[in-house]
Amino acid sequence: MFKHFFTLEWKSFIRSASFKANLFLKILMVFGALYFIAVFTVMGVGLYFLLEKVNMEPFATVNRFLLYYLLMDLVIRFFVQKIPVLNIRPLLFLPIKKNMIVSFTLGKSVLSYFNWVHLFFLVPFSIVLYTKGFSGLGVLGWFIGIWALIFINNFLNILSANKDFVLFILGAIIIAISGLHYFQIFDTTLYTAPFFGALYSNALTLLTPLAALSLIGYVIFRYFKKNLYLDAGLSIKQKDAQTQNLTWLNQFGILGTFLKNDIKLIKRNKRSRSTIVMSVLFIFYGLLFFGGAIETYEGPVWRIFAGLFVTGGFLFTFGQFVPSWDSAYYPLMMSQNIKYREYLNSKWWLMVIATVCSLVLSSFYLYFGWEVYLAIVVGAVYNIGVNAHIVLWAGAYVKTPIDLSKNKNVFGDKQAFNIKSILLTLPKLALPMILYAVGHYLYSPYMGYLIVALTGVLGFAFKDKVFRIIENIYKNEKYKTLAAYKQRN
Repeated sequence: MFKHFFTLEWKSFIRSASFKANLFLKILMVFGALYFIAVFTVMGVGLYFLLEKVNMEPFATVNRFLLYYLLMDLVIRFFVQKIPVLNIRPLLFLPIKKNMIVSFTLGKSVLSYFNWVHLFFLVPFSIVLYTKGFSGLGVLGWFIGIWALIFINNFLNILSANKDFVLFILGAIIIAISGLHYFQIFDTTLYTAPFFGALYSNALTLLTPLAALSLIGYVIFRYFKKNLYLDAGLSIKQKDAQTQNLTWLNQFGILGTFLKNDIKLIKRNKRSRSTIVMSVLFIFYGLLFFGGAIETYEGPVWRIFAGLFVTGGFLFTFGQFVPSWDSAYYPLMMSQNIKYREYLNSKWWLMVIATVCSLVLSSFYLYFGWEVYLAIVVGAVYNIGVNAHIVLWAGAYVKTPIDLSKNKNVFGDKQAFNIKSILLTLPKLALPMILYAVGHYLYSPYMGYLIVALTGVLGFAFKDKVFRIIENIYKNEKYKTLAAYKQRN
């Protein structure tokens, strides 16, 4: 049966509308995976000798910072690791045991690159420890304990993608640990380092991570099995109907009609509501740059990068999936007398309003100086004048349907990208940084800000001409998009 599942996965991949784009991305991902394998291997071989050279006890130092290693792994998984996907609705009508369906899907996550890449650090580092006179059994116990914690991260990531309260708890823990350490209030590593050290010195300590892994594996298996019903975890939760007329938008004509639909879509669906949450989180992203939290981000060019993200959270999270948000009724829309210009204009205004709101909410950055807030204002101008156009342009090539009739549920969420949309990310981020760098290093920081702002103003001034180009692209991609949205598997 597992072989049959693999066959279905392979057919789904090669028959999808975005097969060529996915194939290209897979090739890029292979090169990226090889790069990080090399980095982890070098780190595993050389870290002991590097720490020894700077007069630090290698094993104790590694144990001290293992907590942050694991927390960073969990954060990266949340943003990058793909949750295992299996089209389970058709399988529920077949004589296949639910235990097998859940086991196969969770097994896919166990085989994830994010679990096995750590071996390229842990294995060389363990070998170095053994050659330096450490006990072989002790090193083996330490190795197994750390790897068990990595698999715990894997299951926590899957569970957090399906249960919001788990995500909020993990986020609060990570923020609390990092914040308390950064402000020198409480150093959690003073208590976790002895535990990691005990994995080497006391064999019984190994039972703790193994028991935790078994427990969370059991919990997540039972959770997914319990929700593996059409009328349970896969169903839509019924709520009392609420009337949302938003009649004040009628004064804007057809534009107001589209805006009402988008506002209702965002308020009524969990996935679209998450874009609002991400937009708020993006506002605080600038603290990494302006607060001096990471030394690498203190360069002048990074300020304009931060300004783009502080005000562009909604633009990047919601805008990149236009028109996928409307994929459920996109064929119906295309059968109506609706002009692409009116449809795209409503999305543009929605992103502009969100950008302006983010700019107002980010006014607390004035605490770091008016030059910092100037970078944010310039970033907002560029987002409105240029990036809002680019995300709509890129959206014509994103042919991934978003099923808003489902919850963010059991193995049912996926995303795909197109190589053309990926290439269009360069002018969104790289171009304003280059323009700022030219003005900054040739004349002054204010000249850099002026060049980026003028670029945004020019984009706004030529909005009609740009929209004509985007409209023609959407027309050319219309039938490809319709065909892709009909593919549900």
